[in-house]
Amino acid sequence: MFKRVLIANRGEIAARVARTCRRLGVSSVGVYSEADAGAYHTTVMDRSELVGPAAVRESYLNIPALLEVATRTGAEAVHPGYGLLSEKVHFARAVEEAGLVWIGPPPAVLERLGDKMRSRATARAAGVSPVPGSDGPVATLDEARAVAAAVGYPVLVKPVGGGGGIGMQAVRDEAGLERAMKSSSDRAAQAFGDPRVYVERCVERPRHVEVQLFGDTHGAVVALGERECSVQRRHQKVLEESPAPAFAGPEGASHRARILAAAERLGRAAGYVGAGTCEFLWDGARGEFYFLEVNCRIQVEHAVTELVLGVDLVEHQLRVACGEALSGELLGAVATGHAIEARLCAEDPSKGFLPRPGEVRELVWPEGEGVRVDAGVAAPGAVTPHYDSMFAKVIAHGRDRDEALARLSGALHRAVVAPLVTNLPFLRAVLASDEFRAGAYDTSFAEAFAKRKPAG
Repeated sequence: MFKRVLIANRGEIAARVARTCRRLGVSSVGVYSEADAGAYHTTVMDRSELVGPAAVRESYLNIPALLEVATRTGAEAVHPGYGLLSEKVHFARAVEEAGLVWIGPPPAVLERLGDKMRSRATARAAGVSPVPGSDGPVATLDEARAVAAAVGYPVLVKPVGGGGGIGMQAVRDEAGLERAMKSSSDRAAQAFGDPRVYVERCVERPRHVEVQLFGDTHGAVVALGERECSVQRRHQKVLEESPAPAFAGPEGASHRARILAAAERLGRAAGYVGAGTCEFLWDGARGEFYFLEVNCRIQVEHAVTELVLGVDLVEHQLRVACGEALSGELLGAVATGHAIEARLCAEDPSKGFLPRPGEVRELVWPEGEGVRVDAGVAAPGAVTPHYDSMFAKVIAHGRDRDEALARLSGALHRAVVAPLVTNLPFLRAVLASDEFRAGAYDTSFAEAFAKRKPAG
């Protein structure tokens, strides 16, 4: 096992990785920007180092500064967390060229799966069908029109190099295609430095189901169950659960087996190493699923899988990066019960989920059987305007979905975060809704629910 690891991230995930490092006796080195001086994640590290000003490009995306800290502090490996530089092949290469171990898929895998066009090709080669659409970037309006005509409206115009729904544009007819192409391309260039876009069919009212993958350097790849992430705003997840309610019907076991097998095939075809998530759209009306992408990192919602399987996925990331084979704990893991996760964000659901950064002066985290909190803030503290609005996750596990739902609902009602404006009232209302309780929701649910039932 490593003696010292640099955690090249901030907030909740940095604190989460540090917790496992401490349990394993691995020294953690954290980093922070000037805006994050004294932030919660810096207090749980064995050592924390300043890497630059508040601007993310000058601090958490500053590769020379991150590598300088790693070298100076004697770190042997770099854990990138999620977001930021976690899926950037140039960072993975820079880490390895500096003589450090990259805790994640090797650069060749990131290249194969990080680009949406290459990942679609990898999926097809593995016998996994992507959403019907272009298998390469569309450079002109005429090309986009041809693809849209072939797959049928509505369509989505999506950035090649991005994720999280950033820059994605829905188009219902040909009249809106030109504007969507320009808007998506401009946003992609700004957010990802890559203006390329592609076009695919818009699957209406789908369910978002993803599979937790894990691979080692010895060729083993395993699918560790599925999670449903259909409660979303701005194409970003708010609530996640496992097993997926989408597969609760009489044919659910068959659907689950098919989607897990597809994810494993894709993982083996890509030579996957470490933790990753294979994302799919589930079209319940047709009983079909379509490949979306592979997130080549630990996922925000990994805690859901950890609770139903009783494992620590971050520990296994470290072990795989050390060259260990997948353990029997993972290869023989069996899901028990049900888990649901709620993401706590500094935002106002009644105003289109507008981010609302601010101070945290009072903070009470819920406790109780089956309840876990992964926090990225403490009191006194703040959620700054410089970074993502998510500041914590509350996860509950129970013997079945009803018990997990009751435990999470109770936990969210006991949680206190003040005076920060948060999505807590919205989350409480969603959990109490008939749709969520019945597991009868899709990716359009959360935003529609916010409009008809203002929270807070």
